[in-house]
Amino acid sequence: MSKLTGHRAVITGGGTGIGLACARSLAAQGAQVIIMGRDLVRLEAAAQTIPGAQAIQLDVTDADSVTAAFAKAAAGGAIDILVNNAGIVGAAAFHRTSMEEWQRIQAVNVEGLVRCTQAVIGPMMKSAYGRIVNIASIAGLRGGAYIAPYVASKHAVVGLTKSLSIEYAGTAVTFNAVCPGYVETAIVDNSVANIMAKTGRSREDALSELTKTNPQGRLIQPEEVAETVAWLCSPLSGSVSGQAITISGGAI
Repeated sequence: MSKLTGHRAVITGGGTGIGLACARSLAAQGAQVIIMGRDLVRLEAAAQTIPGAQAIQLDVTDADSVTAAFAKAAAGGAIDILVNNAGIVGAAAFHRTSMEEWQRIQAVNVEGLVRCTQAVIGPMMKSAYGRIVNIASIAGLRGGAYIAPYVASKHAVVGLTKSLSIEYAGTAVTFNAVCPGYVETAIVDNSVANIMAKTGRSREDALSELTKTNPQGRLIQPEEVAETVAWLCSPLSGSVSGQAITISGGAI
């Protein structure tokens, strides 16, 4: 029997990149997965590649959308795994960052994560099993120029993870954060395009700006992040909580 047979997992931002890799990894371990995100067409296409997967539309910035999406997911059975992966990033000098842009990033990366966690924590804390994994970033452990709103949001995610691990230590629920460096996803593609547009550099030079932050000199693959997430969701990770695990090629 696979490690997660009988468990049901929700992955937000599950249609592409890290979220989709996590969904596939958890499904391979036997979990029934529900992928959520804003683009239902993309979600449904992704779900067709995962046996038994369900796709549910979700906007984490909308309270009513979160309530409806998680009610629909719970109608099929208790949710005992949540991977908070939905997130966005923006790049600009701090003195040129509007309050609207600041709030836009916090609304998804922090407030959205809080809404989704609150949607499952009540029933989960009363059950015999619970795993909540927050996809943060190495930016949640250190600073970074031109991405102050994103860095602040990911620091908040790491801090929340640590706080909740203590608050709910008397239950079967664990809380952990995974903190990758630059991962080969659409977000990184957008970052490369942004560097090219602002500096006139070639794609190769722009990409080198990102890979040089990794001592291994490469982008991390989504499947590498998903492997760690799957372990944190497994029965044998029950004593691991409140951790911020870096996946960064040795960067600290």
